[in-house]
Amino acid sequence: MTEAFDTTPADLKSGKSRLTDEQARAAADVLERIRKSGLETVRLSFVDQHGVLRGKTIVPEALEGTFRDGLAMTSTLLLKDTSHRTVFPVWEDDIGFGPGKFTGAGDVMIVPDPDTFKVLPWSSHSGWILCDLRDRDGSEMPFCTRSILKRAIEGLAQDNLAMVCGLEFEFYVFRVDKSRLDHTDSGMPAVPPETSLVAHGYQYLTEARYDALEDVMDDLRRACQQVGLPVRSMEAEFGPSQCEFTFAPGAPLEQADATVLFRSLVKQICARKGLHATFMCRPKLNGIVPSGWHMHQSIVDSRTGENQMMPQDAGALSKVADNWIAGLLDHAEESCLLTTPTVNGYKRYQPFQLAPDRVQWGRDNKGAMIRGLMTPGDKASRVESRVAEPTANPYLFIASQILSGHDGIRRDLKTPPPVENPYASEAASLPRSLIAALERFDASAFYRETLGADFVRYLSHIKHAEWERYLMTVSEWEQSEYFSLF
Repeated sequence: MTEAFDTTPADLKSGKSRLTDEQARAAADVLERIRKSGLETVRLSFVDQHGVLRGKTIVPEALEGTFRDGLAMTSTLLLKDTSHRTVFPVWEDDIGFGPGKFTGAGDVMIVPDPDTFKVLPWSSHSGWILCDLRDRDGSEMPFCTRSILKRAIEGLAQDNLAMVCGLEFEFYVFRVDKSRLDHTDSGMPAVPPETSLVAHGYQYLTEARYDALEDVMDDLRRACQQVGLPVRSMEAEFGPSQCEFTFAPGAPLEQADATVLFRSLVKQICARKGLHATFMCRPKLNGIVPSGWHMHQSIVDSRTGENQMMPQDAGALSKVADNWIAGLLDHAEESCLLTTPTVNGYKRYQPFQLAPDRVQWGRDNKGAMIRGLMTPGDKASRVESRVAEPTANPYLFIASQILSGHDGIRRDLKTPPPVENPYASEAASLPRSLIAALERFDASAFYRETLGADFVRYLSHIKHAEWERYLMTVSEWEQSEYFSLF
């Protein structure tokens, strides 16, 4: 049994973490809960630029000091692309953000958010806490994506508005036939496992396909419920071994936190069952249907809770819905780096795939980028953004929606007429590749203002490195096309 901490909230406020009174009280409560539960370890996790959880595991006795003073974390973790390669010249005096900033592979700090404490059901001796990134002295960290979302939420609140969002995730679960753990399989990235299906596809929402997936669905659902994730439905999607989980609506920060926990939960539980779960948008396997991430969003008056997207008349838009949709459309192309951040994700933007390929909206139209679900008297009136891939950093994706929609309100933008045939309209195309999205993001005065010029350059540099590695890789298509011909 863990020894008593005998810690007061005042004790926890005395260090570099700069906890508020409320956070200090919550932290003291977490320490007491851990003491009574007898947990052996606590995982302290933060979300990196790609939406991947990283961190350290400590013993409970070390948590009090971590709440008070934070925990050192290697700064190069923030400078890596998706292969886990550091892509900034950290041994130089200035990597682009001022002398000594993120140089020498020095440390930054993570600060646990006590409100996120969970006990992991698949590792019942382990606690889990999500952390914010800070500079070494405890000051704001410009590259903390969780803090970016907090600022977007605060900006909306200044106009007495709040977002409510509900999330839907599609992903694949396969059997692992060969883990590929030979010495020659290691690398950056490592060789992926060889897999086979858990269930055949192409029977969308049939009970037979759900029953074939029920064992894994049940394990994931139960784990979600045990950690407090508001799972609403589990569905057998169209692709072979493709699943979808949907969640009840909630506040943006809570939903983003839930996203990173859910994705981690799915992958870890499946791995323990000899399965491989992937949120990759379009795996290179036979019969694959791309996976999407759909985000339902409504705007409410933060003083009354009244849904500002509910129209007065059938076929009309409320003023807020009109402005909000217009803002999402206006910033759609430059936002794609935040909603669709991988090379692979752009292979989903294909016509007739229940995925968007153009910047447009429609009423209850699943081929449009924005789907409007708003009728008089419906307190759940909302729009659904269908643009994102499931790998996106949730803090950046949700922040992009808040910042874009809020800009539409502030500028009183007007929404064009809805489309009926989304794959034959004259609307502008979404970027067709990661480099096209990068070019729009790089040129975005909007995101330099709202996210900060340093963050735009930072994220752009990482994604350019990823794109350049992709370009330098000889694909199977090139080998097949040219090797014999020339």
